Amino acid sequence: MPDPDQTAFLEETLGFDGFELEGEELARGRLTVADRVRQPFGIVHGGAMAALAESVTSRATYEAVKPEMIAVGQSNETKFLRPVSEGTIDAVARVRHRGRTTWIWDVEMSDAEGRLCALCRMTIAVRPMPS
Repeated sequence: MPDPDQTAFLEETLGFDGFELEGEELARGRLTVADRVRQPFGIVHGGAMAALAESVTSRATYEAVKPEMIAVGQSNETKFLRPVSEGTIDAVARVRHRGRTTWIWDVEMSDAEGRLCALCRMTIAVRPMPS
């Protein structure tokens, strides 16, 4: 099985960076807007924003439960409030529930001017590390 800490993932493909953890309750990440994440009308594809939320929360959960457990997205409910066509999107994730088999996070995504662009409720499944 590949080492999750050493393997290239969707984050690199879409251009996510700036991942930060503040304890086990707060995580941050950033998406730099580029053509690879824009849909045909020039705005960031909603799937890229949903993937940002899932990546930040999956990674933050994994950092808290490794090495015995893994963390994978179980449910992603993202609401889009404002389009973004340039700059960056900053995601701030706050844990709402830390259970034995699921964690729930609320994620706020804002543009470079600090305007709220999307809200997400992420459920992360916590499972034993496959052998």
